[in-house]
Amino acid sequence: MYNTSQKLIAEFIGTFALIFFGAGSICTDQYLHSTGGIGLLAIALAHGLAIGIMVSALGHISGGHFNPAVTIGIWVTKRLSTLDAILYWVAQLAGATAAAFLLKAVVPEDTWRAVALGTPALARDFPSWAAMSLEAVTTFFLVFVVFATAVDEKGTFKSIAGFGIGLSITLGILVAGPLTGAALNPARAFGPALAATHWANWGVYWVGPLAGGFLAGLLYDSLFLKKA
Repeated sequence: MYNTSQKLIAEFIGTFALIFFGAGSICTDQYLHSTGGIGLLAIALAHGLAIGIMVSALGHISGGHFNPAVTIGIWVTKRLSTLDAILYWVAQLAGATAAAFLLKAVVPEDTWRAVALGTPALARDFPSWAAMSLEAVTTFFLVFVVFATAVDEKGTFKSIAGFGIGLSITLGILVAGPLTGAALNPARAFGPALAATHWANWGVYWVGPLAGGFLAGLLYDSLFLKKA
């Protein structure tokens, strides 16, 4: 068993990694823009691999949330107390913020400013309601996979939870990335937004993912985990 401090440090590190490598890949794409960049697939894989590796490395300590939307799904199904859920959120937001400020310090200013440090942004003329819906749906499937692989003790695939969760993020970014920036995670949006002071449409990246995570947790728990 791990104590609360160990769990929170694990959540900090895991979320730090997601933002550092995920948002960092967007900065790298911008830096290499004149030569074609690294592209959407590479950016999606950077996010997915970061989470997949961190879930595999730290999931046994904290559950490997690294995302307030995952935490709210765990909380609503009474697998985490309200106090612990709040502490998880604090650790996740702190990790995201630390990573974003580190990127701000090491990436050339003209590069990170051009992409607002990788802060998710809506495509031109893409409506907020559609963006919120897209964030909710993609996050729903992410949290659904978390429950199916990492939470459900009857499942046979718990040992590859990181692989499934990471691929879920990769898929979400491939679909939603060009339209919403595909945060799928309020912390992913919060850290870069704070460091870059870029708060456009910030509500999309809180309401959408939290709603998706909340519904995914309730649905999986009520359909597959509740005893008849």
